[in-house]
Amino acid sequence: MSHQKREGSSTDDDCASKRLKGTDTASEMRGSVEASVSQETGSEVTRTCQKESEVPSEKCVSDGKAAANSKNSGEQNMVLTALEADAAEDKGCRHTMEDTWVLLPSAGAESPGSLRCAHFAIYDGHGGRLAADFAQKHLHQNVIAAGLPRELMDVKAAKKAIIEGFRRTDESLLQESTKGNWQDGATAVCVWILGQMVVVANAGDAKAVLARSTSTDGEGVVDDTKSQLKAIVLTREHKAIFPQERSRIQKAGGSVGSNGRLQGRIEVSRAFGDRQFKKVGLIATPDVHSFELTKKDHFIILGCDGLWGVCSFPSI
Repeated sequence: MSHQKREGSSTDDDCASKRLKGTDTASEMRGSVEASVSQETGSEVTRTCQKESEVPSEKCVSDGKAAANSKNSGEQNMVLTALEADAAEDKGCRHTMEDTWVLLPSAGAESPGSLRCAHFAIYDGHGGRLAADFAQKHLHQNVIAAGLPRELMDVKAAKKAIIEGFRRTDESLLQESTKGNWQDGATAVCVWILGQMVVVANAGDAKAVLARSTSTDGEGVVDDTKSQLKAIVLTREHKAIFPQERSRIQKAGGSVGSNGRLQGRIEVSRAFGDRQFKKVGLIATPDVHSFELTKKDHFIILGCDGLWGVCSFPSI
């Protein structure tokens, strides 16, 4: 049987959405997350929405709509950024849902340190959902264990911890898949919000898109009454047909077929699991990027290829 990354479609009649209340994680979605953060499946969207205000104390609120504090150096007041996250899913014409997602508005609550940490992710499964489930359960824990900074914001340390967390997760997943004789895989798009810093990591063809205001007044202040939102893609797709990925695959001893697929079978060139392709160039190493949140940033959408295959975003 051929093994490939499949795309799905969604319709208004088939679309099912779920709003998270009182829980930090949700099961599968074909999907997206919006962190506003809002997330979809298809998987579709996560949206990240922030509100800033100065508060005199170090009060921190977390209830599925996350509010957390980040200190400004040299100031006694705190900048409060409130995060809200939702998720939606639609399996389309598939028999089962193979995607999973994570909403952790207070992802570092059990870890020592004062730095606010939130985590949102989509894992787009193919060939089954065991790999997606495994990544959903273990990736963030592995990133924390790899040294995600909790006190002083260190972007290099954060990126290093995320890359190492991906490596550990894939290594453990391959061991489990060998024992269980299962061969499915999962792509991933993940966001960590550390204080005011957003770190985005992806492996595969799921995307993260930021909605940012473009209109300002004469002094550079955002004018919400006139503002338009610009869509900014935060991730780079990993497909075997792309020149950089094709070259890497060929150096590893693999091949890209005339259909643009690794070994003629799988479209993506990076994913968790898929142990039968690991020796021919498929890797789980993510691209990792970061940026500072500003008042211009309204939300982030995390979505699987099934969403972006039917949606475009010249503007939001």
